[in-house]
Amino acid sequence: MAVMRMGYMHVRVTDLAEAKQHYANTVGLYQTLEQDGKVYYKGWDEWDHHSVVIEEGGVGYVKCGFKCETPEDVADIERKAVAFGYPVARMAAGENPEVGDGIRVTLPSNHEIEFYSSMTAWGLEVGTHNPDAFPRHMVGIGAPRLDHALLWVDDVGGIEKFFMDCTGMWPTERVRASLDDDAHTIATWLTIGESNHDIALLEAPENKIHHFAFEMRGWSDILHAADIFAMDDTPIDIGPTRHGITRGTTIYFFDPSGNRNETFSGGYRCFRDRPVVTWTPDQLGKAIFYHSRELNDRFLTVAT
Repeated sequence: MAVMRMGYMHVRVTDLAEAKQHYANTVGLYQTLEQDGKVYYKGWDEWDHHSVVIEEGGVGYVKCGFKCETPEDVADIERKAVAFGYPVARMAAGENPEVGDGIRVTLPSNHEIEFYSSMTAWGLEVGTHNPDAFPRHMVGIGAPRLDHALLWVDDVGGIEKFFMDCTGMWPTERVRASLDDDAHTIATWLTIGESNHDIALLEAPENKIHHFAFEMRGWSDILHAADIFAMDDTPIDIGPTRHGITRGTTIYFFDPSGNRNETFSGGYRCFRDRPVVTWTPDQLGKAIFYHSRELNDRFLTVAT
């Protein structure tokens, strides 16, 4: 398997001090580095140096990275991406702190996606020798790890094909204009392995990020997160609720700059021979918010 997981998400924030309060004390991430106007974080159940980077100076998506198993896997993606026709640039070790050599692919939507195989090991907060189930002194919601992201793009079909042909991902669910085999794809959820999605793409007039998500341990942690958000006056977009797509439980919420975050848990395990689930636009409310079966305006119009 070439790509193992989403390794990091890098976003801009308008106020670094406010953002640090949010990601450290509300989301409960561990700061590993601060330099050059950027702060680096990891979750308690992540072993690499960082998974979230915040940078002062605006708002919204900067780039994300996917960790590959070997340098040869990165080279293979590079060859395939060049043949696919997308711009590819080499990324030197240290260009991102504690990250090794890699490549940077620019999608037609201008989203930069980086692929690498090496990052400095930082260690699990519970260790690897006779560990406890979770850290005794977790802060905020205690997010264990970065999980996935949803990007707004103007060419879902083309970018989906890139991820399938060049990285080995495959779709688990799609929203399509109809149930016809050749119907236009409006959105897609793509997986690397057994998770029900690692990145999702939604057709939109602007190329932005809709949200990035943290995996939680279960429904009780989702409810606990809702309580923490209430205590911290964190703006909630929707939830706690369930998705029809993926069957996962969720809360969408905002950081102080307006970047949308998500807590996500559950859903089904996915394998290559699982049939792709198709949703039609008339059932989009059920697909996104299974309980209320209604979409709020914010969810459809706010992205950074």
